[in-house]
Amino acid sequence: MNEERLIQLIREVSDANGASGFEDDVLKVLRKQGEGLGDFSEDSLRNLYLKRAGNRGRRPVVQLDAHTDEVSFMVQAVKPNGTLVFITLGGWVANNIPAHKVRVRNAEGNYIPGIIASKPPHFMSESERNAPANVSNMVIDIGATSREEAVNDFKIRIGEPVVPDVDFEYVKQKDLLIGKAFDCRLGCAAILETMRTLQGKNLNVDVTAGFAVQEEVGTRGAYVTSSTIRPDIAIVFEGCPADDTFTEEYMTQTAIKKGPMLRHIDARMITNPRYQRYVLDLGRKLGIPVQESVRTGGSTNGAPIHLSNAGVPVVVMGLPVRYIHTHYGMAALSDLRNAVKLASAVVESLEEDIIKSF
Repeated sequence: MNEERLIQLIREVSDANGASGFEDDVLKVLRKQGEGLGDFSEDSLRNLYLKRAGNRGRRPVVQLDAHTDEVSFMVQAVKPNGTLVFITLGGWVANNIPAHKVRVRNAEGNYIPGIIASKPPHFMSESERNAPANVSNMVIDIGATSREEAVNDFKIRIGEPVVPDVDFEYVKQKDLLIGKAFDCRLGCAAILETMRTLQGKNLNVDVTAGFAVQEEVGTRGAYVTSSTIRPDIAIVFEGCPADDTFTEEYMTQTAIKKGPMLRHIDARMITNPRYQRYVLDLGRKLGIPVQESVRTGGSTNGAPIHLSNAGVPVVVMGLPVRYIHTHYGMAALSDLRNAVKLASAVVESLEEDIIKSF
């Protein structure tokens, strides 16, 4: 893998603005970075498809999945003082939201800076200080002094997306990636890198990637991608919450720098155990570090995909990310590299009889 090219891919796809339902900028990056890897197409939801160059048809179809949206916000109203009332898109914890910069798209399509604000502690009553954080008590301040200025000068309108204002950073000496939207832009990068690794390989399967929209608001895009691709088997890349900074060692199952994580279960899918063990065993056979977990919550695009097309074996290849569903994520480049190695090895090993055995 070309490290410089890979880092630039991650930088561009992470920095792209892509609130749920507004993923257009992400798709532009993927089309540019994936040029030459196959044929791109889109549907009306703005799901992006990439059919691998070399697909022949009449062979089992492997779907590679990742989602293009990020946890984000939407403008709901403009207050008389020019601040913006907003709603959340995706699973935010209210305590993590205030005192951060955001980008607000205006009516001209430009993203302008803002700050998520709440009442200063100097003006809070004792009961307000002790109350849990609530989005209804927060606003986005873009610097306007009236509703008229916000609407007429800043060109603010309701229904527009808002995303965290974070720039990607790569700390090479420590193998660390820091940025926004690693859930699941790292997965998007992993798909393109897997497609690049498979370039020119003689496979026994056809491969189509589905870059799905609106995962953070109910895995909506994957319902459409799976019915369009009609896979026989799938690999779902996901930026998954790392648990190595707050759990006891014996319960840590998703640590950074220890390889991708394959989950046996989450809130909406019991992973096909035969396929799961096949991938885990292949990783260990090839010396690729891989983790496994048993989860009681959360879900991925694996949920709709595994129930599609009369039932599809799916594994979720998680890329561990610390502080997921906040403005900032922290991950290891080595985990993405190893996920690509493992996914590529799985695809290269698949054939019709193996898939049927799952």
